[in-house]
Amino acid sequence: MDGVNGLYALKPWYTARLDPVLRQLVLRRVPPAVLTAGGVGAAGAAGAALALMRPGLPTALLVGALLAGRLACANLDGAVARRTGRTTRRGAVANELGDRLADLLALAGAAALAPPALVLGAALAACAPSWVSLAGAAAGAPRLQGGPVGKTERCALLVAVAATGWATPLLVVLGAGSLVTAGLRLVRLRAALGGEGSVRLWTTPGSAS
Repeated sequence: MDGVNGLYALKPWYTARLDPVLRQLVLRRVPPAVLTAGGVGAAGAAGAALALMRPGLPTALLVGALLAGRLACANLDGAVARRTGRTTRRGAVANELGDRLADLLALAGAAALAPPALVLGAALAACAPSWVSLAGAAAGAPRLQGGPVGKTERCALLVAVAATGWATPLLVVLGAGSLVTAGLRLVRLRAALGGEGSVRLWTTPGSAS
């Protein structure tokens, strides 16, 4: 299952391309929180462009540029924190909340082109892979990443919506692909935890919520 990484497999290459930007951010002592907020802002602007502009190449280029900025910020905030020794638990929480909010804001723009119920369903499905990964990390497993429909693929699908206006079928693909991704991560999580029995897993003291 580890080979199902989608566009996440390109992350090392992409991270290397961002290294000059990272060095400048570290040099200028830019706080990681500013980058987290910048990613949320870029995603919100992408959602607004999706809602307010007619589908076509100009909209796709704008939405693509904004979502590229969102992905860059999502990569750089943690990198800056690690490079400057400013990693904190509060920062990790802010990073996760910022990622989820950015997803929801970008997807919200599609409500101008598709039934709101479908957009809501796609948004909930888009959060599912991260919920699985965070649950696994809380249980002591490695943080699971990758596709087939992860953060990068969701951005690519929204750019396709901006280009074509085919919001309904593309949101169905986004939602279904996200649920498949969550399912695959669950399988990987079970393997990472050594196949612990369900009773033991769910009755750990203090885990009820």
